[in-house]
Amino acid sequence: MLGSKTENSNKLRINSVDLSIDDFDRLLHKGAKVELCMDVRERVQKAFNLLEEFTEKKIIYGVNTGFGPMAQHRVDRKDRINLQYNLIRSHSAGAGKAIPIPCVRAGMLARLRNFSLGYSGVHPDVILILKEMINHNIVPVIPEHGGVGASGDLVQLAHLALSIIGEGEVFYQDKRQNTEIVFNELGIAPLKIKLREGLAMINGTSIMSGISVVNILESRKLINWSLLVSAMINEIVQSFDDHYSAELNNVKKHGGQQKIAAAIREITSTSKLVKTREFHAVDQDEVKVFDEKFQEYYSLRCLPQILGPIWDTLKNAQEVIENEVNSVSDNPVIDIESQKVYHGGNFHGDYVSLEMDKLKIAVTKLSMLAERQLNFLMNNKLNNILPPFVNLGVLGVNLGMQGAQFTATSTVAENQTLSNPMYIHSIPNNNDNQDIVSMGTNSALLTRRVIDNTFQVLAIEILSLVQAVDYLNFSDKLSVDSAKLYNDIRALVPKFTEDKIMYKELDLVRDFIKNESPKILK
Repeated sequence: MLGSKTENSNKLRINSVDLSIDDFDRLLHKGAKVELCMDVRERVQKAFNLLEEFTEKKIIYGVNTGFGPMAQHRVDRKDRINLQYNLIRSHSAGAGKAIPIPCVRAGMLARLRNFSLGYSGVHPDVILILKEMINHNIVPVIPEHGGVGASGDLVQLAHLALSIIGEGEVFYQDKRQNTEIVFNELGIAPLKIKLREGLAMINGTSIMSGISVVNILESRKLINWSLLVSAMINEIVQSFDDHYSAELNNVKKHGGQQKIAAAIREITSTSKLVKTREFHAVDQDEVKVFDEKFQEYYSLRCLPQILGPIWDTLKNAQEVIENEVNSVSDNPVIDIESQKVYHGGNFHGDYVSLEMDKLKIAVTKLSMLAERQLNFLMNNKLNNILPPFVNLGVLGVNLGMQGAQFTATSTVAENQTLSNPMYIHSIPNNNDNQDIVSMGTNSALLTRRVIDNTFQVLAIEILSLVQAVDYLNFSDKLSVDSAKLYNDIRALVPKFTEDKIMYKELDLVRDFIKNESPKILK
């Protein structure tokens, strides 16, 4: 957490204390404004002064040399500033849809954090303009396609830099506008490049990290919803409680599994439906087939073992991305303490790429769990308590949730295909200067798509589940948490028996679970 903020403060004070995922959440969803502490501005100025002094006598990459494979070419003093502008403009070459605004805003905060550490040698005007853009909700139009994640998000960050110098386009007040017009309206002076700001602004992992921050925030919602829905299904089938017992799960040495099991125990503690396992002596010869189902299907019984590693993967991804946004992902690095400049590859996005691939796989598995649970609800031969497709109308005339199941199955199949890793899809480019790349931006964007898909699958499962609750007349027997979900969904979509157009209702449920979340796991 930020060291100088208080619980009641609505300021994100950028200082020497690391930003957390929850700080990004405050910016994106709770209206927090960014404030730069004086020591940050002083440190950025010192790094700029050091670099300026260095370039008078020494060769520094990207200041008095060309870029990438042209680094062997010395650049004359008269061309240095023009070179920085050329770099920004030439790399503003992205394509495709604009990256969603929350992801770009998170990326802007990550970029501001990077510069605030005082290792990039940028002029303080860069952080001041970035702060103003964030606080006025001026969001650069940044296309999805273009980054290979090697010198970081070169193309995507070039579009951000383009706005900082007063060019390109931005989203402002729900409109796509020319940056120059918006800056003039608000009295913001565009950046005038002083030294190496062009290279500094486009070198780094801030956009892939910003997308990843949003992915983590939304994945936290997904796993909480999946946990609640999974507990609720166990309620309606009146399952035994021993498969999420402490005794069973604590003999498996995984924190995520134990945490999931404990959460299910907490949710179902107020339920009137789940059963405690009791063993009765029976005559082995007398009873051939038990009327009561002895063990549930895996999608109901193995929740701690399935959701546990998903939770652990999410927590690990959060730690890695928090480390990344609080790191310096620039080249070169200007070190005030040693009074030296260091060249290297901190812009390489492998940490982000690998974590987003892992998170993408984990969320896909979560969507697969939801689809299997949905199939259990749809198939009366499996559940033995519901009509086919949770059809509350006339069998043979009405179809219930049959059509929606197709959508869920199709969407999960897409997730499975999208979950092939980007991390290992390195393609050399840049005259083979970038001979092995991370594809981190692509990985983060594909993970985002899988997450969006999974919200849709969960929406279909949730609507089917509340229909099942109504068929069974269990609404007054549910646990407190399950009853709240039931009531919230019924406030959006009343019980229905006649077939109707479903997509609008499903959109309502999807939007609800995207904007809300049960507070179970944190």
